[in-house]
Amino acid sequence: MSNLPVTVTDIEQAARRIKGRVLNTPFVLSASLCERFGVPVGLKLEHHQTTGSFKLRGATNAMLSLTSEERARGVVAASTGNHGRALAHAAKAAGSVATICVSKLVPNNKVSDIRRLGANVLIVGKSQDEAQLEVERLVAEEGLVMVPPFDNRTVVAGQGTLGLEIVEAMPDVATVFVPLSGGGLAAGVAAAVKGRSPKTRVIGLTMERGAAMKASLNAGRPVQVEEVASLADSLGGGIGLDNAVTFEMCRALLDDVILLSEAEIAAGMRHAYSQEREVIEGAGAVGIAALLSRRFGRLEGPVAVILSGRNVDMDLHRRVINGGVDPLAEAAA
Repeated sequence: MSNLPVTVTDIEQAARRIKGRVLNTPFVLSASLCERFGVPVGLKLEHHQTTGSFKLRGATNAMLSLTSEERARGVVAASTGNHGRALAHAAKAAGSVATICVSKLVPNNKVSDIRRLGANVLIVGKSQDEAQLEVERLVAEEGLVMVPPFDNRTVVAGQGTLGLEIVEAMPDVATVFVPLSGGGLAAGVAAAVKGRSPKTRVIGLTMERGAAMKASLNAGRPVQVEEVASLADSLGGGIGLDNAVTFEMCRALLDDVILLSEAEIAAGMRHAYSQEREVIEGAGAVGIAALLSRRFGRLEGPVAVILSGRNVDMDLHRRVINGGVDPLAEAAA
């Protein structure tokens, strides 16, 4: 693990750097899931984070790692929503200005929230890859400093602080379920958890449709996939063909990757609301969805499940909770 781009030492340094600027979010046992599976199941309520998702950790660590000259130039990033919101908040707190490039697939509620935090928002193309091209233009032509949503050492180290908190709250944790998209969260959490508890299994969770990291792991190299609508919209987008950090770390550290259907993700959202009294977005529900679907084989406990974000359109959430809808149609609407 010492040869990987981000180590537990880097994550420990990030934890010291961002202390007091992000929340140490609650970790609670789920009575319903403990009873259902016969092992302790803890929920890491990261959707209670200040900006509604784990992304604030990486964005804050990245901003504090920049020089004063870099912050003065302004920062830019592509985002499916939550990184943009986090970077807007972190940039403002650091006295900088963020420009966020999003695709047309990003829900309107997330775009509005980013603007409300004082960032400039550019809507570009039909995928995060197309939005990233605009980011690269702004870096080249206007001198903005890029803060990537996942493939960046300081971002990954910041996300990994969540893993340290899980091990502190549940020292004997045997399995950690973590949402998987570009790999920033999964890589950071896995490095932190395995750095403290090497025998703990870390399982990445993503949607069946458009799972770029899973396709890349299967191919043995970063590959492109078509980005499609999903209830877990925050897990969309590619990992970058020139991925330098997260692909290598996910390949080395993840014990398995589970793909989930839209119906299973919807079931996870409904369980979180009805049994745990928590409002979470589709990406935040994949851990519960994986448990309910029993796709994991034999479950080794204690188990930690990361509820990664709450920034869901509430009209969509109500339709999912009420049931009787086609999750694929809802995701594409």
